[in-house]
Amino acid sequence: MDIIELCKAALFGIVEGITEWLPISSTGHMILLNEFLPLDVSPEFYRMFEVVIQLGAILAVVIIFWKQIFPFQKPPFDPRRKKAGIISYLDLDIVTLWFKILVACVPAAVVGLLFNETFEALFYNYTTVSIALIVFGIAFLLIETMHQGKRAKINHLSEITLQLALFIGVFQLIAAIFPGTSRSGATIVGALLLGVSRTVAAEFTFFLAIPVMFGASLLKIAQFGLHFSGMEVAILLTGMIVAFVVSILVIKFLMGYIKKHDFKIFGWYRIALGIIVLLYFGVFSK
Repeated sequence: MDIIELCKAALFGIVEGITEWLPISSTGHMILLNEFLPLDVSPEFYRMFEVVIQLGAILAVVIIFWKQIFPFQKPPFDPRRKKAGIISYLDLDIVTLWFKILVACVPAAVVGLLFNETFEALFYNYTTVSIALIVFGIAFLLIETMHQGKRAKINHLSEITLQLALFIGVFQLIAAIFPGTSRSGATIVGALLLGVSRTVAAEFTFFLAIPVMFGASLLKIAQFGLHFSGMEVAILLTGMIVAFVVSILVIKFLMGYIKKHDFKIFGWYRIALGIIVLLYFGVFSK
């Protein structure tokens, strides 16, 4: 029985690693997976598990983009840096990028901390998830059609202003309120609408995930407490490790894919999944 639960945890890790970074909603997929293959754990542990498993996915982003996000480096000479001391190792462009990331996280962080339980009670259901999947799927199709043949205004992370970062953060807030929207999906849609290129939109979305997921995971662990059983630790670690490995592969795939393709395929997939979730829970589960 224990081996079966670990295999289930590995499957959850695979789904998390794929759906967290592709703009197709990890929540929608987790709901379906838990419906057909639920973990034999307490409801409290599962609510913590489905969030904390994201730590494995975060680590993948950190490793892949380490040189782009770690501010303490030994860069070429820059007159803006002091010649001595720890400041000389500080990459000011990366520090600025992190400031923009934190600014973008403010809307979701503030609203999430204040109203997270309320949103979960109101919107964490199959109807909301289905509608969010379909609506943002249509949004991808419309936005990509509107931008077809047009050159993006923002083609580098350094071109994202504080104001633009805050606006992208507002789209991330939508995902924090309505499950099924997809955090990556909402921020990418918002960035595309604001004139950001696909590659930059995806990268900024990945970086936004680091403080958001880390903060959400710590909050869930604090709420659950540290009274884990040995099996619960094994299930959590299995899910996180598998999510990490799969995330590495998926992120590299996505960054290569969007250099030659648009996001329409993900829009169609979201619409199809939304219809499936709606039909299954609305009709077949009765």
